[in-house]
Amino acid sequence: MKKIISVLFLSTVFLSGCSSFFSDQKAERGALADGLTPKELYVLAQDKLSMGSSAGAIEYYELILAAYPGSKYAMQAQLDIAYNYYNREEYASAVAQLDDFIKRYPAHSSTPYAHYLRCQSFEDISRSFLDYLDSDKAQRDVQSVKDAFLCYEGLIAEFPQSEYAENGKTKLPELKNALARHEFYVAQYYTNNKSNIAAINRCQYLIEHFPKTPSIPDALHLMAYNYDAIGAIKLAEDARIVLKSSYPGYISKYELDN
Repeated sequence: MKKIISVLFLSTVFLSGCSSFFSDQKAERGALADGLTPKELYVLAQDKLSMGSSAGAIEYYELILAAYPGSKYAMQAQLDIAYNYYNREEYASAVAQLDDFIKRYPAHSSTPYAHYLRCQSFEDISRSFLDYLDSDKAQRDVQSVKDAFLCYEGLIAEFPQSEYAENGKTKLPELKNALARHEFYVAQYYTNNKSNIAAINRCQYLIEHFPKTPSIPDALHLMAYNYDAIGAIKLAEDARIVLKSSYPGYISKYELDN
């Protein structure tokens, strides 16, 4: 009997301690928000936005997250933080917020939008690459293009019926062409440095992984050139036969070092 009373006593103490803890926690959050409700904080954030202060709005959104993390306003605030970072071209910060949102709410109705904004962030990081695809600037690293491509592919696979998936489908061709073009530039670099086998392998990779892109005829032409360079005459001839039959009007626009 004494043991039962002791257990009940300890349970009562523990529960009262928990009650005190949660009350204190709630009070701390209320103090943090200066007594304002999440809705009131959200209105203040919107007011800051209407005055052109996205930084001020983000501060209020972050306050909602800190003071009322379980509220519906916290969920919206995190998306709004990400969107405002995106508008400010602070893409890394936007992606960090979106990654956290997707992890927290994988099945929420707003999650397809979070995926889409994440994809757009990667795409905008790569924008200078895409804008200068036919210049020397296109020869730099294309990780952001790869990130955008994989992100849109993931969005389409996970949320195929969403409007964002439909929009994502329109983005893939340009990104795919950019990735193929980068592979061609790398193959051209190897060619000019007499690394003929490496150039051939890169051309083969381009043809296998990026079929039906505008870079295919250039890759076939470059492959034939490199086969000639290593004395693989039959393979060079085969590549030219495929090039001529598939692209009869093809004329190379790229000069190669002799």
